[in-house]
Amino acid sequence: MISDDPIEVRKGKRAALLDKGQEPYARSFAVSDHTAALEQRYTALEDGQTSSDTASVAGRVMALRDQGKVCFIVLRDATGDIQLFCKLDSLGEDGFAAVKDLDLGDWIGAEGQVMRTRRGQLSIAPTTVQLLTKALRPLPEKFHGLADKETRYRQRYVDLIVNPEVREVFTKRFKVVSAIRQAAEQAGFVEVETPMLHPIPGGATARPFITHHNALDREFYLRVAPELHLKRLLVGGFERVFEINRCFRNEGMDLHHNPEFTTFEAYQAYTDVHGIAAFTRQVIQQACLAVNGTLQISYQGTEVDLGGEWASRTMVDLVSEAAGEEVSFNRTLTELKTLANHYQIFLQDDWGKGKIITELYEKLVEDRLVQPTFVTEHPLETSPLAKKKAGSDDVTDRFELLICGREFANGFSELNDPVDQRERFAAQMAAKAAGDEEAMGYDEDFIRALEYGMPPAGGVGIGIDRLVMLLTDVASIRDVLLFPHMRPESGLSDM
Repeated sequence: MISDDPIEVRKGKRAALLDKGQEPYARSFAVSDHTAALEQRYTALEDGQTSSDTASVAGRVMALRDQGKVCFIVLRDATGDIQLFCKLDSLGEDGFAAVKDLDLGDWIGAEGQVMRTRRGQLSIAPTTVQLLTKALRPLPEKFHGLADKETRYRQRYVDLIVNPEVREVFTKRFKVVSAIRQAAEQAGFVEVETPMLHPIPGGATARPFITHHNALDREFYLRVAPELHLKRLLVGGFERVFEINRCFRNEGMDLHHNPEFTTFEAYQAYTDVHGIAAFTRQVIQQACLAVNGTLQISYQGTEVDLGGEWASRTMVDLVSEAAGEEVSFNRTLTELKTLANHYQIFLQDDWGKGKIITELYEKLVEDRLVQPTFVTEHPLETSPLAKKKAGSDDVTDRFELLICGREFANGFSELNDPVDQRERFAAQMAAKAAGDEEAMGYDEDFIRALEYGMPPAGGVGIGIDRLVMLLTDVASIRDVLLFPHMRPESGLSDM
């Protein structure tokens, strides 16, 4: 009995090839050309004309149309689609029969003359077609446009096969990363690599992932940020360093958050918050131009201008403007708590003025900042690694870059006073003891490094994933991650 299960049918074809001594999984194929290059090279080839040139291409069979002694195949490689115009008299009976026995999804290699059909379709008329990989599972017919996006995220490999626009998003992502790297190198920064496993969670306030190192028999933490190691390099004499790599935070997942994410962090000696803000703007503008060719973009229907200089506003001014009254450190703690209660902000007993002002900012202001804006002078209480603003014990020389209501960068004049840093670490430990799971650990070695002396410096971290979302007009972070984290799929073991 012949099975009507498509997978079993394909397995049968595989077995038949092996029985005939043919290998359904080739070892290699000599590719001379790719689709995009052929399209560009033969723009002058006229309809109905065959060139004297031969080309060998390889890719996946995306469509196959049998018309008796002629068979048309759409082959997709990494750069696009090209048609194979397969003829019986060119391939011979055995070769032509093998072509007609192909399935959608099979990988093939083909060699033949470059031609353009009478209808204007650039094609290759192959004299040989070789099966490179037999696909046992058929491509889903209605994969494109599935309402359940989780299927596309789980099977990203299929998503990339059948939805070319998805591949384009990731092509742009690679361009963003490349442009950022080039901008940093052009500015004199050197790229470094720092540890992923940290004995102490630090560099940002976030809940860490915990793992166990068997040889050392102790707990380590997947890094939440590379900051403290990068600043150790400034102590060691490097003047400009950057890293593009993964960070991990054991927190929730939503449209803008994934447990592991990519950041660009850069630290420059002898500059401050103003110098690093200018560098941040330069890097993002260069990335935008690399992807879009313009600094005027649209994000989810909102026009955004990334050109020119960007606005700079203090947090206190923005909150005061939104609340319609003064919101500053001049107010009493009781007054600020009353105001927070009015806006239904849940308060914790250990919060000071700075934390309450920050919460008011996040509630009243953050999502209203559409055009690029540096929000400056963050409270000391929420900025444990930033230098105090000159003449103030309440705020720091720190900025967050807001675009379309989301944070894209965080930078500041780096705290390099070891005595001050020790006190701030102690405050973080007190917060942790009070139940704050996001508070930093006490990094005694980092204090020791600062005691050797770190030059004045500015530093910034830019979220690559969010930046790619902005520059490709994508609403969900999962659409810019090749393999986003998902809840376990029933019936399959976790990978």
